[in-house]
Amino acid sequence: MIVQACINGARPRDFHPKLPLDAQAMATDAAACVAAGAAELHIHPRGAEGRESLGAVDATVLAVRRACPGTFVGVSTGAWIENDVSRTRAAIAGWRELPDYASVNLSEADAPAVMDLLRQRGVGIEAGLATVADAERFVALAEHSQVLRILIEIDIQDLSAALDEAQGIAAVLERAEARRPILLHGVDATVWPFVRLAQQKRWSTRVGLEDGKTLADETVAKDNADIVAAAVAIFRSAG
Repeated sequence: MIVQACINGARPRDFHPKLPLDAQAMATDAAACVAAGAAELHIHPRGAEGRESLGAVDATVLAVRRACPGTFVGVSTGAWIENDVSRTRAAIAGWRELPDYASVNLSEADAPAVMDLLRQRGVGIEAGLATVADAERFVALAEHSQVLRILIEIDIQDLSAALDEAQGIAAVLERAEARRPILLHGVDATVWPFVRLAQQKRWSTRVGLEDGKTLADETVAKDNADIVAAAVAIFRSAG
């Protein structure tokens, strides 16, 4: 059971005044999140003009590691980042400062190949499942047990429907005996209900400006560390 900090994601510059958009800002923000109780970091490196870039992974991971020695650092491999299968694969193959893990969205056509490439490079895999169909695709993979963890990541804004989807995914994993650690997280309206559900299920969770900018009382958070501290408090209340 951990709280992972997701500090920026694909959010635009004007989403929040404390959104970190370059390597040094991400390193500083990451250190504050770790101090607030985050056990791991999930980061979307940015290149020129603050755009997401798999080519910016080396500089970003290095900066964050220097600021947060010993903390696991992960990145996204989202297909939209390079918007080209060949560029995505080439960027991952060219990484020199390897992240500890990378998230792969099973909704993306090239997910199995990206997972194979990450394994070859010795990078842990977070398998991202947003739908029951994603879960069914995941458990059908021959090497599905060789992942670091499973993300149940629901972006449905209706809470009842989001809970149904999460439960459906969990049921597929249970039937397949896919017994990897689970990290549950929502987006915007579902962030805090999912933090509480993760606590109840004894799963991990993640919070930060990638997933939402408000606290549980719907006030806008000061920064990522503010959000992380609130989630850590909920987890610690489990006793």
